[in-house]
Amino acid sequence: MGVERVITGRTRDLGGFSVRRVLPAPSARMIGPFIFFDHLGPLSLAPGTGIDVRPHPHIALATVTYLFSGSLVHRDSLGSVQTIKPGDVNWMTAGSGIVHSERSPEEERRRGVRAHGIQSWVALPDGTRRMQQIFSIIPAQACHPLRAPESSCA
Repeated sequence: MGVERVITGRTRDLGGFSVRRVLPAPSARMIGPFIFFDHLGPLSLAPGTGIDVRPHPHIALATVTYLFSGSLVHRDSLGSVQTIKPGDVNWMTAGSGIVHSERSPEEERRRGVRAHGIQSWVALPDGTRRMQQIFSIIPAQACHPLRAPESSCA
């Protein structure tokens, strides 16, 4: 099967930093269950600054965040506070509704932020869109295939 479609990301300002938004696109509102697909970075922010995605709501979808570098602190209306690190998979199911924010950790703000990652928004299947909200993080695996080649995998 060959390449069916190439979608070029458009720059979108998220308040002090930009992402390349691949979805939705003029030629594709969705691809399968994927509603949004953002590519962050790679970017560098000066010491004293950071990423600040203010609290905002989601409903009837799930978000999946994966970082190649940098970290983000996730906070949500369930009471979850979790630092997402490179290689972790952050999975948040909004279901009947959730409010969350993502911010650079204080230690990265002090020294300057270097970040690179992706986030997708996935439509929940019919019949599950009003399900219970869930936040989970799947920690990076020691021998994850996307880890740097110099990491030791015994």
